Amino acid sequence: METKIINNITVVNSKELIIKDVQSAIDFIMTIKYETNCNKIALNKSAVIEDFFILSKGLAGEILQKFINYQTKFAIYGDYSKYTSKPLKDFIYESNNGKDIFFVENEDEAIEMLSKV
Repeated sequence: METKIINNITVVNSKELIIKDVQSAIDFIMTIKYETNCNKIALNKSAVIEDFFILSKGLAGEILQKFINYQTKFAIYGDYSKYTSKPLKDFIYESNNGKDIFFVENEDEAIEMLSKV
């Protein structure tokens, strides 16, 4: 796991799964907050379990609620083009128009979105 801090945003790039379930998400949030003192995190999409993107499993809602509860802004960057689910596309659209959670294509966009909030 590589981390760097840009404009008080922790940017994480990992080749391994970091967010596998609700508990791993909480551990991730708390570790980043403790180690960097940042409340804005950008994470590459491949570090998030694929089940997260199947909304019917409920994992995304549970995990993202933890980011809200722990007052942490969060961006996941990566390629979303393979997803055809209308509910997921709507979810991504609504999230990107909010102020807490963002789904973007690359690290630069993640930093840009998190810098605005």
